[in-house]
Amino acid sequence: MENIISQLLTDFENGKMTRRQLVQTLAMTATAASAVAVSGSPAFAANGFKTLSLDHISYQVANYKKTRDFYADLMGMTVLNDNGTNQCELHFGESMVIARNRPAAAMTSRVDHIAYRVDDWNTDRVKAELDRRGLKPRLDTGGSTPNYSSFHVQDPDGFDLQISGIARPKR
Repeated sequence: MENIISQLLTDFENGKMTRRQLVQTLAMTATAASAVAVSGSPAFAANGFKTLSLDHISYQVANYKKTRDFYADLMGMTVLNDNGTNQCELHFGESMVIARNRPAAAMTSRVDHIAYRVDDWNTDRVKAELDRRGLKPRLDTGGSTPNYSSFHVQDPDGFDLQISGIARPKR
């Protein structure tokens, strides 16, 4: 903000804008800054969770080994936690895809669920917020990362949404 105002004053002093343009621009800048301060950034952060990243996408596939090889070869994903029989993790950046064989009764492959990692995880607080919203959270403490915790809920379209985080000690 300081840099913006400084540049505006420099432009005014160098004759690149009139006094009226300077005052109008300063007023618009102050209005925009106060709107961000009031609403917060990102939008709606005060009303819910702050999402940090895509944690993972879980695929149910016809043949996890084919899916594993496809994504590792084409997309350069790193294969981890391959159990050799029905599932593996495909890591990229701080995210991953979990490829697992679909149940025998399933006729088609599908995205099983999508998990988002949120900031400042506190299991009790997250559960209370999900309960408050009537989302009926299901606790899931599986995962290969220490202190990983999550809840599954349904989004408005019935998709399985997993909200996850890393619990700090005593959380």
